[in-house]
Amino acid sequence: MELSERQEKIVEIVKADGPITGEKIADRLHLTRATLRPDLTVLTMSGYLDARPRVGYYYTGKTGGELFQERLLKLKVKEFQSVPVVIGEDASVYDAIVSMFLEDVGTLFVVKDGGRLIGIVSRKDLLRASMGKQELESVPVSIIMTRMPNIAVCTPEESVLETANKLISKQIDGLPVVRETEDGDMEVIGRMTKTNITKAFVYIAEEPDA
Repeated sequence: MELSERQEKIVEIVKADGPITGEKIADRLHLTRATLRPDLTVLTMSGYLDARPRVGYYYTGKTGGELFQERLLKLKVKEFQSVPVVIGEDASVYDAIVSMFLEDVGTLFVVKDGGRLIGIVSRKDLLRASMGKQELESVPVSIIMTRMPNIAVCTPEESVLETANKLISKQIDGLPVVRETEDGDMEVIGRMTKTNITKAFVYIAEEPDA
């Protein structure tokens, strides 16, 4: 979040003399309390300042980077996840290639029994399979997929920051969003990709209290 010139002055005043009341800040800037109220609201909601009744405003000491990190930690996967693209375990490599092309995704989730995750197929997997001389329509996707438990996943309640770190550390395009079933399996209910993470960044930048 980029502060206005007046907001920066408010932060400097509070940093030097806080806790300080809104009336005193307004006097220092030769403004009315009403004129200053929107700026104080933005600074408080964004985390630069905090306020205590009958005490006044004080500086939190947090940097812009720390505030951004806090904001990312508050955003949950369930707020930004998209619809998963899945195929059955009996689908062929050819079927997987067609699905990936039509859906314009980089990863397919392989499922059984109505949505239980058993594997993942990436562009690299399909490219590797296509380079052979085998008939793609006769090769089941289960032969080339990455199987559980060697699959990184995320849950709806995880933070966007945690999910972003998984995508970066694993160097992958997307993660299945899962919830645990009664028998311990993982049901695919969404997906998180680099595009979803980018949408979260844009959301933070556009929110007035970000």
